[in-house]
Amino acid sequence: MAHEVKRKSDIHISVGLDEENMPVEIEWASADAPAGPAPQDAKAFLLSIFDKDSKDTLRIDLWTRDMQVIEMDRFMFQTLRALADTYYKATQNAALASDMQRFVQYFGEQTEIIPKK
Repeated sequence: MAHEVKRKSDIHISVGLDEENMPVEIEWASADAPAGPAPQDAKAFLLSIFDKDSKDTLRIDLWTRDMQVIEMDRFMFQTLRALADTYYKATQNAALASDMQRFVQYFGEQTEIIPKK
């Protein structure tokens, strides 16, 4: 049975581009954001949308020119960790989620985001 929409919440993402159409500024805002509705600066975002009809994943991956490699390493580490958690919550597949977390651990160690065991 479908659930009825009780309210909607918008997320706005604004990307400032330079003369080569490369992102130099990213801002996002949402009334439901932890810091409130004012625009907040960001250096990168990943957006994946699973299309209901085509069953394809549509993606937008952007980062600003001033994002450093160590920042990208941390961003990827945190994103991968969250994806493993999300996968487990959605599927209850503990074995695969655990395998994903092992890779996240390896990634974190290799990028020196976390200390090697």
